[in-house]
Amino acid sequence: MRFVERLLLENQAWAGEVKHCDPHMFDRLSAGQSPEVLWIGCSDSRVPAEQLCNTSPGEMFIHRNVANRVCPNEAGFMSVLEYAVAVLKVRHIIVCGHHRCGGIQAAMTDENTGFSHLDNHLDGIRDIRRRHANELAEMNNDAERLDRMVALNVIDQVTMLGELPLIKAQWSRHQYPTIHGMVYALETGRLREIKRWNGESHEAAQACAV
Repeated sequence: MRFVERLLLENQAWAGEVKHCDPHMFDRLSAGQSPEVLWIGCSDSRVPAEQLCNTSPGEMFIHRNVANRVCPNEAGFMSVLEYAVAVLKVRHIIVCGHHRCGGIQAAMTDENTGFSHLDNHLDGIRDIRRRHANELAEMNNDAERLDRMVALNVIDQVTMLGELPLIKAQWSRHQYPTIHGMVYALETGRLREIKRWNGESHEAAQACAV
């Protein structure tokens, strides 16, 4: 059986199971959405946000790209952020990186990937790597350096979000959204929070990083 045909059959089975367990779920979803969270994650197929957080449809608004980047100059990214913050009024934004990230791995050197859009997308991560070159050089092995770069990238994205005018304007009126930086360990299936920022001083936010 072809893969897409299998997906359609699996969808029918899933919809039937959901309808059996919660007869009114699809009616509620059809009426609108009010998610608590905007999830900014990696496009990696091994990191499905809803499954690893055990959430139901309607609970998270999701944007994914290579290496979970905050992209202020991309209309697609900013339209998601604006809608989540200004219309849906999410109370939390999660930036989630993950161990063994191929995008981070590709940015560990200055060698081009051969794909112009991807290289442009990874330039910001390469800048992070250069800023932390001394710390990374002291690490014992490539896997340790890669995992640390994943964390450094997440921390940088949280900082970038908190410095956007859209988020600053929201913070001036409310105490949300709180921005959370998280890392997902593929080898254990566990999430950990490494940074949190809710509009307090940048120094206080940095102190939350581990």
